[in-house]
Amino acid sequence: MTMLAVETTTTTVQLHVDGDWLPVCDDPSRLTPGRGVAVLLPDGRQAAVFQDRAGRWYAIDNRDPFTGAAVLSRGLLGSVNGAPFVASPLLKQRFDLATGRCLDDEAVSVTAYEVRVAS
Repeated sequence: MTMLAVETTTTTVQLHVDGDWLPVCDDPSRLTPGRGVAVLLPDGRQAAVFQDRAGRWYAIDNRDPFTGAAVLSRGLLGSVNGAPFVASPLLKQRFDLATGRCLDDEAVSVTAYEVRVAS
């Protein structure tokens, strides 16, 4: 009887935080495209991680700067002029997922994080 070795590859979603790649999810298939999830960063902040329906990944601060509540991961995804955004579930301000810039108030923004899916 011959035993075959099964090769397993771990795929992780990682955020670029403070110069390092931080693993935040060890199974990307558990995340639902079009919906966000909040992750806790080492310094106590939270990030909101999203995969859009086209398979692109984004991450921004989870804290809504207008209310102070950590809710952006619960917002609705959309796009305007081809730019993806999340709308805060509280006051509905829209934040560009690529840049963190508020589309409804140019003086406001949140941090946007680079995201990669690595094996």
